[in-house]
Amino acid sequence: MEELLYQIAGAVALAIEMVAILVVAYGSVYAVISVVRVVVAGGSNAEKRLVWMTYAQWLVVGLTFQLAADIVSTTVAPTWDQIGRVAAIAAIRTMLTFFLDRDIEAIRERDEARRKAHAEAKHE
Repeated sequence: MEELLYQIAGAVALAIEMVAILVVAYGSVYAVISVVRVVVAGGSNAEKRLVWMTYAQWLVVGLTFQLAADIVSTTVAPTWDQIGRVAAIAAIRTMLTFFLDRDIEAIRERDEARRKAHAEAKHE
């Protein structure tokens, strides 16, 4: 019975790792295409920043799937190496998410200030 549990956990972890790879690959291709499009079109800094913010979100999603795969694989007799890997991925994901959320909020505040200034300028 224990061997069956190991096999199931291994298969589930592998499937989730495949999803993580696909998510990061898709996000990377999307980011490259978006960067080329923005650069060729002479996009603004805000557009360039949006591309990188979107890419960072894809990376966070990929890391989340990777973390899930590591959690599944460590549920059955984890080693210290596996636990350290899960902890490292969790720490990286947490830091990325924190800074990404902070940057997104700063962009929102800046865009809102610009909209207000634009609206006020129209009314004058």
